[in-house]
Amino acid sequence: MTRLRSRIVLLAPVALTATAAAMVPVGETMVAQNNFPKPPGIERLDPALDQLVAPDAVIEVLAGGYDWTEGPVWIKDGGYLLFSDIPPNQIHRWKEGEGAKLYLMPSGYTGTEKRGGEVGSNGLTVDRQGRLVLAQHGDRRIARMDAPLSKPQPKFTTLADRYQEARLNSPNDLVFRSNGDIYFTDPAYGMEKQWDDPKREMNYAGVFRRTPDGTVTLLTKEMTRPNGIAFSPDERRLYVAQSDQNAAIWRVFDVKSDGTIENSRILLDVTTLGKSRRGLPDGMKIDTAGNLFATGPGGVLVITPEGKHLGTIMTGQATSNCAFGDDGRTLYMTADDYLMRVKLKTKGMGF
Repeated sequence: MTRLRSRIVLLAPVALTATAAAMVPVGETMVAQNNFPKPPGIERLDPALDQLVAPDAVIEVLAGGYDWTEGPVWIKDGGYLLFSDIPPNQIHRWKEGEGAKLYLMPSGYTGTEKRGGEVGSNGLTVDRQGRLVLAQHGDRRIARMDAPLSKPQPKFTTLADRYQEARLNSPNDLVFRSNGDIYFTDPAYGMEKQWDDPKREMNYAGVFRRTPDGTVTLLTKEMTRPNGIAFSPDERRLYVAQSDQNAAIWRVFDVKSDGTIENSRILLDVTTLGKSRRGLPDGMKIDTAGNLFATGPGGVLVITPEGKHLGTIMTGQATSNCAFGDDGRTLYMTADDYLMRVKLKTKGMGF
């Protein structure tokens, strides 16, 4: 999701951990730790939330001073988190005891022609070979970084940039299926004029699948603003967030044996809630029990597979995405210009 407001940002990324000293040098700048806002806490709507998020859970602000953070992914081999900062075309790396530092630039736009808009990478993931795969706004493609994670370089291979000869809008988020298929969303947030950009070659925002042989298939174009995307643990369901302020919903589809989708229905509608809280349905991750940890109005909503809203991890910011990390029982959250985390009782898929 793109930002819905303009604001003042720091000129350089600020890397502060929750245990940092009161003043931390960043280049020639000193930034006070207390500049970090205090998140509101956990909103509990159902007692069942206590089994997933402990009653005494605390939201920590780990780093700040970015522009619009997105796409967090935990790198198990190394024990660190990568996340996008979209407008400055960067990816940052955060590790316990080291804080955050620049990891890769450029991350989403490698062209030489100067352009505006949300140019950087958005969603990030890793493939079965441990390679970084990116949704690149500026280059309008899904790409793979052709360098080891330990030695990042802005060298990329295009995995998907077209459908039936038409260029994609600006791929936003992506998820791998266990067979190697990539499912991804393609709204227009990364284009300079977004939905009204004359360079758009599609008159819709689709949800697509890319198979290992390179074939790109349109799965649906019924969603106005498709954004975050995730599978249920058994891969029989596909969840897609819609970041439309007039229809702020999560939609769920059944996945057929051939990888296509059917039986579209609304899992949860938060359009009314979005009128009083910052944020819209955006990125999401799934725990081993099938519960959704989905960014939306107020922070990260915890939603059962049946669509019941159990409560919200209230960040106090427009929250873009989240990822499980550490041993799978920590949720890292990209929230506006901050990186946050909260400890959980449940465990994320893949751990």
